[in-house]
Amino acid sequence: MSYFRWKATPTVAEKRRQAEKRLAKLSKTGGGLSPVVLEGRKIATSFWGKAWCENLERYSDYANRLPRGRSYVRHSCVIDLEIGKGEISAQVSGSSLYRIKIIIASLDAKTWNDICRDCSASIDSMVELLQGRLSKSVMDRVCRPADGLFPAPKSIRMSCSCPDGAYMCKHVAAALYGVGARLDSRPELLFLLRGVDQRELIAQVTAAPATPASSTPFKSDKVLGGADLSALFGLDLEEPETLSKDNNEPDPRKQQKPISSQRQRKTTKSSEPSAPPKPGKKAAATQPAASRKTIRRAALSTKRLSRKTTTRSPSPK
Repeated sequence: MSYFRWKATPTVAEKRRQAEKRLAKLSKTGGGLSPVVLEGRKIATSFWGKAWCENLERYSDYANRLPRGRSYVRHSCVIDLEIGKGEISAQVSGSSLYRIKIIIASLDAKTWNDICRDCSASIDSMVELLQGRLSKSVMDRVCRPADGLFPAPKSIRMSCSCPDGAYMCKHVAAALYGVGARLDSRPELLFLLRGVDQRELIAQVTAAPATPASSTPFKSDKVLGGADLSALFGLDLEEPETLSKDNNEPDPRKQQKPISSQRQRKTTKSSEPSAPPKPGKKAAATQPAASRKTIRRAALSTKRLSRKTTTRSPSPK
């Protein structure tokens, strides 16, 4: 009776333990493996990863096998995934270790040129492109089913070493979902897979030539002259040197005296002993304006006080 029983389906924990054992065994042989490891339940979180997964789920040809492929990816069964130009190779751990090879046709030149023409004016930097910070129009154009960047079912050829005779087995579906997870960290692999250069999508922003300044000076009627400025701010402005009309030389009457003679005059004035100020109005004139004002205020206050005392003093009986 035991010969006719189905083999028990391994649990999630058993699948993960088997995958870890096979990964450790293969890593000891010296082969560089690149497993797909998810953080949480979501397979993809970036624009490029989500767009890849949505493109797979868009086609009804893959509807029956995709749910099993998602569970294999979430259980860390894709122990190796390599993406090259037009080719995906993977190793998936199931009841045994299976090898998957997926061939994706390169994007034809006409479709790629149309995408570049429609999107290049809206993409300013490589960082924005790879991080998926794109406008909605660019996203819709890149993800268009008929002539977008993502492959259609007719552009994909798949093969797996498992005994399942279906066109897409669960191991192939797991490898395709692993591509979406890998695009989160390395979105440039999508352009490598389709055989195009992502730099052609970047807009070539060239600076416009600067317009030369006009040689004629700017004229305006709302310009204040020197006299107006001195009257407005209460300052004594020096007049600029005027040129004579005949030989365009400075007017000798407006020329400043040599600095050496001015310094000599200052030194002679400072060396002469200053005479003591005379009493009276001249001595008060030598005082600063602030001290004169305070003296005047004090004199006025004393006069007012004397007037008040005289008016308030009682008359003699």
